[in-house]
Amino acid sequence: MTVATGRCKLVNIRQRTLLVAKLRTLWVLGVFVLVAIGAFTRIGYLGATGATTHRGELGASLVPDRGEIVDRNGVALARDFRVYSLWFNPEAMTEGAPLIHSPEEIADGLLRIFPDLDRREVLEQLASGKPGYLRRSILPEEANRVHALGEPALEYPRETTRFYPQGSLAAHVLGYVDSDGKGHIGMEQVFNKQLTGMDGRTHPSVLSIDFRVQSALEDELSKAMTLSQAKGAGGVVLDVDTGEVLALASLPSFDPNHVQPEDMMVSDAEARQGEVPRGFNRVTNQVYELGSTFKPITVAAALDAGTITDLGRRWPATPLHVGRFTIHDDHSYGSTLNAPQALIHSSNIVMSEIADELGGVRLKKTMESLGMNERPSVELPARGFPIWPTGKWPRLRTMTVSYGHGIAVTPMHLASAYAALVNGGIWRPATLEKLDPSEVPAGRRVFTAATSARIRQLLRMIVKFGTGRKAAAPGFRIGGKTGSAEKPGVGGYRRHALITTFAAAFPMDRPRYVVVAMMDEPQGTPATSYQRTAAWNAAPAIGRLVPRIGPLLGIMPDETRDIDISDLKPLIPQEVSEE
Repeated sequence: MTVATGRCKLVNIRQRTLLVAKLRTLWVLGVFVLVAIGAFTRIGYLGATGATTHRGELGASLVPDRGEIVDRNGVALARDFRVYSLWFNPEAMTEGAPLIHSPEEIADGLLRIFPDLDRREVLEQLASGKPGYLRRSILPEEANRVHALGEPALEYPRETTRFYPQGSLAAHVLGYVDSDGKGHIGMEQVFNKQLTGMDGRTHPSVLSIDFRVQSALEDELSKAMTLSQAKGAGGVVLDVDTGEVLALASLPSFDPNHVQPEDMMVSDAEARQGEVPRGFNRVTNQVYELGSTFKPITVAAALDAGTITDLGRRWPATPLHVGRFTIHDDHSYGSTLNAPQALIHSSNIVMSEIADELGGVRLKKTMESLGMNERPSVELPARGFPIWPTGKWPRLRTMTVSYGHGIAVTPMHLASAYAALVNGGIWRPATLEKLDPSEVPAGRRVFTAATSARIRQLLRMIVKFGTGRKAAAPGFRIGGKTGSAEKPGVGGYRRHALITTFAAAFPMDRPRYVVVAMMDEPQGTPATSYQRTAAWNAAPAIGRLVPRIGPLLGIMPDETRDIDISDLKPLIPQEVSEE
């Protein structure tokens, strides 16, 4: 009986143990099922609603403090980068003197690692006993060498810095970020809130800039500056149908990785001499008289108004007296000229007479429709306000504006105006943000499509037969207009200081891009045949640039195609002039 009872107890224990094991297994399976149901429910909800998961502190720590800026093709232009810094911490030692070695020994050791350090400044900081940076952004191997000095007061905390992989390229477009993480002067300033928000930190901000086109533009402007010994240059490449800026350059430039105080300011004496800092944007912030580049705009306004109905009509080309003022040309081109000849030879006299018939009201309205009376329409914070005469324009003002004097605007104004001249007559604001086709603004009509078609012919003729010949690039069908204007100074215009500009578009049989180049105070050099005008410096720069950027933008040279100018050819003589 005793044995039987023990066996029964043993069987009961085994049954209870198996039952507990089964229950535990069922509990574990139940938990897994509940977790799986919850996960699938969450996935289904997110898929159906498009909601995003909440990013906690861990998620935030995995993204940069400031978002990346890329060009239209995804090339990085600005991004955050983890670096070491060299920090002096006099409280690193809890007892005794803050330094184990003498300040002189430490300074000498640091100079062996960083030869460009100022020894006197280092000694002063070490002796002051105040914490602070001795150097920002050092390499890991440099931090190891500092560690080898054996000085506890020298620390090298890891920090985040803003890094511009392309160096000074597009510096005026990008701007820079200060030590407090705040953007300045360029799209860093414009996008400041966007780049520091969670969405901007996780998704790059895409510019309309094309890194390859930007590089070519800066290179050719730099060459033109060197050849003409100019003090500065600027340029822009603009999509005529969308207003997107493919490249924008102002020279001399600066390195946003290492911004110096002198990059952003000049002394009072330099300012009085007309000098500007490297950070000054000549394309969007420098207003000046654009000279003869305005002449195609004047002709387009007259064509639209109907004051020019016959391009073969001739106007007197002898000096024009208006009160005590005399309008003249640089050379004599005969007693009369028609409108195509006036553009080819760049006649101030005939353009004044065309504007006189057009009238100040209509010319002013055209300029306003092109945005010439307000800051350039681009996102950059540095945008110059035009020198714009308000009220009714008197007769002489109307005449001088017709050939690019009497009002002062920026090269960006000019680029947008030329886009409207050649794209069918629609003005659109310029933008540095890449646009989806659905985001392209409708713009406003300034010229009729017929007038735009005629201006395309006339601009092409200027490059083929007139002052723009040195911009010609075989197969690319460039059209454009030169302009050279004296810079104003104390007591009047400075006859020996010019700003030269060439505004162009290509290909003229189907314009895709406008290119504007300007030179600030170019000199006559052997490379420019001792000439200082736009025909000899700005125009050749575009003639070299277009063959470089055309293929990058899908425009291949084709010498079998061109815009048809056969109906206008009989109206022009074979002589050519140079402005």
